Amino acid sequence: MMLKIKRVPTLVSNFQKDEVEEITARGAGCGRNCLRNCCLPGSKLPMYACKNLSNSKSIADETKEAPVDFLESLVLGEWEDRQQKGLFRYDVTACETKVIPGEYGFIAQLNEGRHLKKRPTEFRVDKVLQPFDGSKFNFTKVGQEELLFQFEASEDDEVQLYPNAPIDPEKSPSVVAINVSPIEYGHVLLIPKVLECLPQRIDRDSFLLALHMAAEAANPYFRLGYNSLGAFATINHLHFQAYYLAMEFPIEKAPTRKITCTDGGVKISEMLNYPVRGLVFEGGNTLEDLANVVSDSCICLQENNIPYNVLISDSGKRIFLLPQCYAEKQALGEVSAELLDTQVNPAVWEVSGHMVLKRKEDYEGATEANAWRLLAEVSLSEARFQEVTALIFEAIGLSVEENEKSTDGSPVDLDVTAPQPMEEIDGLNTHAAMVHV
Repeated sequence: MMLKIKRVPTLVSNFQKDEVEEITARGAGCGRNCLRNCCLPGSKLPMYACKNLSNSKSIADETKEAPVDFLESLVLGEWEDRQQKGLFRYDVTACETKVIPGEYGFIAQLNEGRHLKKRPTEFRVDKVLQPFDGSKFNFTKVGQEELLFQFEASEDDEVQLYPNAPIDPEKSPSVVAINVSPIEYGHVLLIPKVLECLPQRIDRDSFLLALHMAAEAANPYFRLGYNSLGAFATINHLHFQAYYLAMEFPIEKAPTRKITCTDGGVKISEMLNYPVRGLVFEGGNTLEDLANVVSDSCICLQENNIPYNVLISDSGKRIFLLPQCYAEKQALGEVSAELLDTQVNPAVWEVSGHMVLKRKEDYEGATEANAWRLLAEVSLSEARFQEVTALIFEAIGLSVEENEKSTDGSPVDLDVTAPQPMEEIDGLNTHAAMVHV
């Protein structure tokens, strides 16, 4: 049986809306300055080549200061330029945001602008891997004004910024673009090898690129997220999301219990006392060691048709992998009407504790119990989570370390790590849009 749910997709590009009708009405020609053959020849875009940390050292060892301030000068500077040009569908700085009282500090945002009032579309949720369909919206159809810059790892350890670099179709550049329906200040999309039209599935190269971006930002409040198909990805064209929020996410505060460690020095832990069950990956002798373990774990989930979300946290030093089943439950009619009425699609940001709410009554009545209730529906059961963990460990050639787990699964007297407070970065707390408590 093919599972579908009626859902309303969020627009990430100004050229996504009513695309088929617009093209039909226009007739021949494009007129949108897109990334396809009709508009691409002769196009230029800034290129940022970041430090290449793949094989030389781990992120924690990297102390060399970049000559270009990545986060402030490039991402936010270019993002603000597009904001001034009126490319966003609404002003995210006007969205109300608050911390929900309670132990976990869930963050609630009222973002009525993300609710798109157009006809519902069918969305298949029972297949994590689906072939790329060029007839549907994809990132080659965005306007070039929505692109900020090209992004790649340099061939050495030097940062280079080329302000006016040609877009080379033969090399299929990775690009950073605005999300025209932003959740927070500086909300961008990282689109690996955009012209290769890769479907929404993680591979080793794409995940390593995302870790390079997190490391280059060098700020724990700049996170990257990934949603698989079936876990509320809305476009089947490979992309990550990222934005800056000057607060700890609740998921980052959750204690963890070490399960095992790889030969490459990557520690794998299980989250405790959080409504969504997940794994945490940290360390590694090199950035590539960490990237390979996580990407291989994601590939395992994809090949076993298990939807999942990924949060890249703490400048790429901590990665949360969260298999989920909310869309499946929704399609099977197993989610309560009360939760469905909120129209909240629990993707990576919601699963991490940043609850993007679309109705004022949900925002005003937000409680920790309500947030927990929603996220508990996202999580796999304990038994299913252990099955999935075993699948991942088999795929990456690991076994659970002896004596790391008690017979009843209790975390008492085990290797439990309490979360560490994030470093304060005062220079980036001046943006009023970051959070309004």
